Amino acid sequence: MNTTHNHVHHRHSPHSATITTPVIETTPAQTTPAFGSGDRADTGDDNQPGRRSDSVDGEDIDRFIADNQTTDQLPMLTGSKHANKRLFAAFMIFGLLNNVLYVIILSAALDLVSADTPKGVVALFNIFPALITKVVWPLLSNGKIRYTTRVGFCTLCSWFGIMIIALSSSLSPRLLGISLASLSSGMGELTFLQLTTTLPTEAMSKTALGAWSSGTGFAGIAGAGIWWLLRGLGVKGGLGFSSFLPLFFPITYKYILPPFSHLETFTIPSTYQPLPTSSLLSDNANFRSPAILTSVPSSEYVPQHTPLLSSGFIDRNRDRNRDGEEEMDGGKTLEGVGALRLTTQEKMELLRPLVVRYMLPLCAVYVEEYVINSGVAPTLVFPLPTYGIWSWLFKSPRDYYPFWSLTYQTFVFLSRSSLSLGLPPLPKRLLPLPAIIQFLVLSLLYLQAKTFFFSSPAYTPPAEGEGGGVDRSITIVFLLICLEGLCGGSGYVNTFYHVGREGNGDENDDDDGGNEMGADQRVLKMTGMEKKAMEREFRIGAVGAADSTGILFASLISMPLEIALCQSQVDQGRTMCREL
Repeated sequence: MNTTHNHVHHRHSPHSATITTPVIETTPAQTTPAFGSGDRADTGDDNQPGRRSDSVDGEDIDRFIADNQTTDQLPMLTGSKHANKRLFAAFMIFGLLNNVLYVIILSAALDLVSADTPKGVVALFNIFPALITKVVWPLLSNGKIRYTTRVGFCTLCSWFGIMIIALSSSLSPRLLGISLASLSSGMGELTFLQLTTTLPTEAMSKTALGAWSSGTGFAGIAGAGIWWLLRGLGVKGGLGFSSFLPLFFPITYKYILPPFSHLETFTIPSTYQPLPTSSLLSDNANFRSPAILTSVPSSEYVPQHTPLLSSGFIDRNRDRNRDGEEEMDGGKTLEGVGALRLTTQEKMELLRPLVVRYMLPLCAVYVEEYVINSGVAPTLVFPLPTYGIWSWLFKSPRDYYPFWSLTYQTFVFLSRSSLSLGLPPLPKRLLPLPAIIQFLVLSLLYLQAKTFFFSSPAYTPPAEGEGGGVDRSITIVFLLICLEGLCGGSGYVNTFYHVGREGNGDENDDDDGGNEMGADQRVLKMTGMEKKAMEREFRIGAVGAADSTGILFASLISMPLEIALCQSQVDQGRTMCREL
């Protein structure tokens, strides 16, 4: 067979690269059509109508690739095909598991303590250990984060805590169990928020953060709903039934969270994937594989030969495992990177601009909403409705508090899912807005609990609505608590979204010429990128202390506030808050 090679240059688009494609021509005696000829015969004359043109279109190339593609790459593509869905599912489960026991404990506050014990005690022990963890751990810990170890710790600590609560009948051991569950929750939030900053692209970090926020929001619905259903089993049965939930931490971490290598493969657009060739053709001495020079279509994809990402993430050609150990190809650790750490002075410099910009608004939102939840909501009790939808929901005065909790958690879930639903984030300059609205909600609910501000005269003490009917203030309180949940969830997800992007503007270094770097230059540049990654982990971990600080302050405020509001109602002739 007489064979020649014509090199045809073809451009897919302004962003695509030049492709040098082999063209195999046959003699007129051969019946097999040449590559690119389709059903047209080669007549041997360039000017004859049936003659194949030397110009090869994109369909010819795609057909040739499809006919000669090997199957050895299929496992990789299959493994990464659903990587983004697995990433979303894993972080949503993490958020759900991390917060669900916390919410169950808060929802069960009425059943965990006696009637004369402020419910704020439960909230205090449910948040103080988490606060200590989130404040102290980022400042004291250094070096690479051992994510696997942290996940194991959270699993054991959470399981032991919930079992102690379930098996104890006195207040002191129950408070110990609540503290252990709180410690696990604080460490879990710190760990998984930091894990979102280690993903290969900003888009994936946004996906993970949105999923985590949705999971924590759904934990509110699940936790309050679970306790609504399990209250009849008592503390031992209800909490014992919930004790298996932490065991899904390691299962999700190992089997659902995709390997970073799959995520990296997933981010490569199919248009720019390397063109595989048949090993049979490659073995042919007269066959030369196409030379493919791939251009970079966006800052989120870097070819395998490029050492650094312009967006500041770690080299795609290295496999960063979830314990923070980074290795070069062949298992060799990058010298110098493993010893990196942030000094205390560097941490303080990173922390200062975060306080006013992010931490104070987030802390204010949490102070206000948890004063409502633990100090005001337990006193929002009304005469039982005798008709309408409220009469179906409220059969006992003890049903009000769990229902307010469920309502709040439902709307927290909706607002925390805003990123996952594709809604635009709140602009950074408007981050204080949820705190302002939340203060108005708190003020109105306080007036209702103190003076029965929204109640009609028939339901204002000492009148108790003996004639039957529905207190109109129930509907107003319901709407205000819906707004409370929206503000709380919005403050959380938007704050961490902007914190996760903090500092990215300083990382747009020019990556051109990365292949020509010397070994020392490459180490220095990769060291700088690794340090920026550690700074991102520290920022998001440090800001996480703001919500716990707000909840702690709210607990200290809500305990005397609940007592004062209940006493005010008793003085006016309504004693239902004492009968819960």
